[in-house]
Amino acid sequence: MRGRAEHLIAHTGQHYDHNMSGAFFTDLGIPEPNVNLGIGSGGHGAQTGAMLAGLERVIEEHFPDWVLVYGDTNSTLAAALAAVKLHVPVAHLEAGLRSFNRRMPEEHNRVLTDHAADLLLAPTQVAMDHLATEGLGPRSVLVGDVMTDVLFGTRDAVAGTPLELDAPVEPGEYYVATIHRPDNTDDPERLRAIVDNIGKVGKPVVLLAHPRLRALAEKHGIELGTGSIVLSDPVGYPQLVNAAMQSAGVITDSGGLQKEAFLLGVPCTTLRPETEWVETVELGWNVLVNADFAALPGIVERPRPQATDATPYGDGHAAAAAVEALLSAPRPR
Repeated sequence: MRGRAEHLIAHTGQHYDHNMSGAFFTDLGIPEPNVNLGIGSGGHGAQTGAMLAGLERVIEEHFPDWVLVYGDTNSTLAAALAAVKLHVPVAHLEAGLRSFNRRMPEEHNRVLTDHAADLLLAPTQVAMDHLATEGLGPRSVLVGDVMTDVLFGTRDAVAGTPLELDAPVEPGEYYVATIHRPDNTDDPERLRAIVDNIGKVGKPVVLLAHPRLRALAEKHGIELGTGSIVLSDPVGYPQLVNAAMQSAGVITDSGGLQKEAFLLGVPCTTLRPETEWVETVELGWNVLVNADFAALPGIVERPRPQATDATPYGDGHAAAAAVEALLSAPRPR
């Protein structure tokens, strides 16, 4: 598709530290953004409002044929609103995902963006079904999941390379864990129950502890490095893929990591009441745990699921399909 479409990147700065922003661009070979608004952190209203104002100026300056928005962040919603108000067509990549959890800001972002967008690029058939139920079927195209494209490329690049973790663990003899959602971190009793029971797992659990998690644990008086938990700093995306690929399993509340575990053939335990990636549960590779954290050790160490050749997230060519959909779609305005 190169040469058929010019792609300008506007980075809001929502993920502003090096590990979440600069390193991600470097690790995945993404060109430097054409625009970086440098918004940074803040409350949802202030952050989204600043992005809306900044992106409006960017769209007015470049006046693109399409504004392509990704995922479910505040940046996603701000860009969609800015474009809609300037009568520039909006395409939403990763459209149609639903957790049906109205406590999640991401759920509101993705629903509002889908209903504002002119072209909905869905990653899965389940997402297409959600869009059809909401009356958005005529605007929807099934392209597959672009993060599957990214994962497959990264998987192949890191295959056979040593682990890069702050933990003395052997391949296949440890679990990888991430905890970051406010529902899990901000309630002291819930976080303590999660940590205490992860610590009872029979193999080392490498907890990639973000500074926010460490700060909240300290505030709550919770020792993160309890039992079998081995603390490690967060790692870049290639290092995370490598760590997950060589692990016995993943414990997470992340949306992306549970899907990536499935694609890597690694069992996952998800610390949430629901998941957008329902196929991982239906195919037996993901188990949701929301309240009975005493059961965590047994669930994490469950027998390996039955192998599957199902490809609910596409074949690794979603990006090309998305570009083709954009190029062939009529301009709605």
